[in-house]
This record gives sequence, C-alpha cells and structure tokens, in this order.
Amino acid sequence: MAATRLIAMHMNKGKSIQQCLKDRTDYAQNGEKTDHGQLVSSYECDPKLVEEQFALSKREYFNSGGRHYKGDVIAYQIRQAFKPGEITPEEANRIGYETAMRWTKGQHAFIVATHIDKEHIHNHIIYNSTNLSCNRKFRDFLLSGVALQRVSDLVCLENGLSVIKPRRPSERSKRTEYPERKSYREDIRMAIDMTLEKKPKDMDELLKLLEEMGYEIKKQKYISVRGNSQKTFIRFRSLGAGYRDDDLYRILSGEEKHVPDSKRKDRQSHEKAEKKMDMLLDIQEMIAKGKGPGYERWAKVHNIKQIAQTLMYLEEHDIRDLDLLIQKASEASARFGEITQKQKQLEARLIEIAALKKHIINYSKTKDVYAEYRKSGYSKKFLEEHREAITIHKAAKDAFSQLEGTIPKIRELNAEYERVLREKKETYAEYRKAQQEMKELQIAKHNVEQLLKKEEQEHQDRQKKKDNPLL
Repeated sequence: MAATRLIAMHMNKGKSIQQCLKDRTDYAQNGEKTDHGQLVSSYECDPKLVEEQFALSKREYFNSGGRHYKGDVIAYQIRQAFKPGEITPEEANRIGYETAMRWTKGQHAFIVATHIDKEHIHNHIIYNSTNLSCNRKFRDFLLSGVALQRVSDLVCLENGLSVIKPRRPSERSKRTEYPERKSYREDIRMAIDMTLEKKPKDMDELLKLLEEMGYEIKKQKYISVRGNSQKTFIRFRSLGAGYRDDDLYRILSGEEKHVPDSKRKDRQSHEKAEKKMDMLLDIQEMIAKGKGPGYERWAKVHNIKQIAQTLMYLEEHDIRDLDLLIQKASEASARFGEITQKQKQLEARLIEIAALKKHIINYSKTKDVYAEYRKSGYSKKFLEEHREAITIHKAAKDAFSQLEGTIPKIRELNAEYERVLREKKETYAEYRKAQQEMKELQIAKHNVEQLLKKEEQEHQDRQKKKDNPLL
C-alpha cells in the first residue's frame, strides 16, 4: 500500500532559486535517512548537482521567452509512503522511480530518495517544474492528487503490492455521527404490525385500531393515514410490500401470511450479505498474496498490467461484485447494438433520399424524350436512338410507384437529408462512447473471470493434494 501526496515547492523570501532547491534536495538526500546515499536514484540529472541543474534549466526557460509568475513553482515533490513490512528499501526506490517516470512521462528531471529512518519506508521524489527542453513548465491541475494516487496504485499493483483498500461510501467514517431516526413510513409500518397482532377481522377494524393509536384516517380511492407529527397524509400503497392496500386485504382474508417489516429487512440484509462479495478486495488480495514462485507463475499466465488497469477501472466505476459486472457488460452490449442499428437505419435513409433525389432530377430531364417516345407509338427505332434516356425515365417511374403518397419536392428532401445527417453525426458520438464502454466492460469481465477461474482451479488442486498427499 502506498499513500501519495503532491506538494508544490515555492521560493522562500530572501533566497535564490538554487538556494531554495538545495534546502529541499539536501533534506531528501540526507545520508542518515537514505543509507548514506545508497537509496538515491535520479533521471536526467546528477543528485550531487541537482539544484544547479534545475536552476540552470529555469534560466534557459526565462531567456527563451518564458514568463515569470509571482509565487512561481520551482519544483514539485511527491511523497510516497508504503505499508510497514511490505517492501524492501531497494524495491521502494525502484517503485518510486517508475512512478515518477510515468507521472512526468519522462519529460522532467527528478531524483528519488528513499527514507528508512521511520517504521514506514517512504520516498521523497523531487522533479523539476521546467521540462528537459526548457520550453514548458509543469502546471498543477484539478484533482492532480487523485491522478497521482492512481498512477502510484497501478505501479504498486503491477509489482504485487497492495494498495489502499477501497471502501464503500456507506463504510467511510463521517465527521459527525447523527442518531438514526425512523421515518414516518417506518412508524406507520410498525403501527400496522401491532394492529395485525390483535387479529382484526377486516380492514375497517384495522383502521379503527390505528385511530385508537392516534392516527387520522382518510378513505378515498386509496387509504391514507396521518400521525400527530405528520404534515401530510401517507398512502398505504406507498408503504412497500406487505403494507399496501391489496396486501393488507389478502392478509386479513387469510390468503397471505404477514411478515413484519423488521424481520423482512433483517432477512434481506442477511441474504444480501451472504450473497455479495467484495470483488475488488478479493482481487487485491490475489495480486498481493506474495511474490514467490506462485506469484511469478500467475504473472506469466496473466498480463499483470492489464489486471491492474482492470482493478482500477472497477474501483472507479464502483463495480464490486461479478454479477454486477456481468450485468453492466450485458447492458453495454445491448446499448451498443441499439445504437449500431440506429446508425444503420439513418445511413439507409440517407441512401434512399439521395437515390430519390436522383430519380426526380432524371425524371425531369427525360420526360420530354419519353413523351416523344409515346407519340411515336413506342417505335423501336426511336427506342434505339434514345435508349439511355428512356431507360433512366422508366427507372424513375418504377421508384415513384413504390412511394406512399405524393412525390416529395427536392427542397423537402434536402431539408430531410440535412436533418438525418445531423442526427447521424450526433448518434455517431453516442456510438463511439457506447463502443468504448462496451469494450472496457467486456475486457474487465474477461480478465476477472479468467482470474477467478484460475484461483478456483488452484484451490481445487490444493484441496486434492490435501486429501491425497501422494499426488
């Protein structure tokens, strides 16, 4: 598990850029913290001269027309802390280097200093705000800390390390805990439970018992009740299964057995807890279960980078169980199919409009020739002399005979063509989005199913060996 933080480094008042950089880099490279400098690595710079090289690149940037801002950022620091006991110092430095390389895309010089003076090993990654070409600067952006954490998580997962376990919103701690308050509907359901325990013979008797409990009853098309603290009436039909008008009539007539709301919720939550597993945590445990021969065999069978990306995708879209993943993949495929069909229909209509326009124009151009052809008594000689025009005219007439209603005008067809073309372009944007969503979900589904299938096979193999040690 690696927690990250992105820190912008500004100039201190009364100090030069080089002095400020030296203060920060000297602390990061402190020999007492980095095993006498053995745990310091760098990219496109010398750790011993890093402050001079960073400052030189900034002078070149300003000399080539770069702008100077008040409070300008001279460098950025990434702090990357790992779970105690999970990683060696050398491996932490390598992970830090890979994280920095991906984050900067190889366009900024940086140093990685791994500190081992505390229980948790952590990296201080300092990278130059000016790029290697000295013509651009790194600009912090909205949610950059989240983006950095995702890059770090991907690197950790690809190297068999754990990441911070994702939690559901309902599991996250709140700053203020408020006492849970029952809703009016829950109070009404509880009151109905109490009245049903008294075995009322019909609905009128049940409503009378509710009135005795302080509820006001309104009988219209639907039965409604209102308690002392309620501002409005609440209909029975909005109380949920087992409490709607029809449900209560069947219960009172003995056709159904009443299940109190509290027991119904306990059973549903129990069944849901039994059925639902947290797929994200299971996959993380599989990836981070060890880096021995078993892990190496697993990494050869599966593309570890692809699995890590799949895990991040599932976390981002809060898909935490296989059933939901399968459902979303199926829905995405159906949605893509619908949009594809719509695209084909629009394309076909564009072809029809273009063909009809051509027939109308051809008909207009050849109608005089065809009129002469009829006057000639459909002469074979005239036909041979004007075969092309007569053939075109007949094709136009055949096309018109298949139309329903009158022949449209050219300007009407032009207007429809523009409208359909515009709709096709708009639908194409949906098409590309649906295609990408379907592709991502299908890949995620395939990767997860393959991973779980292999895990199940390994579990069966271990069980066989346990049952029969001679195998």
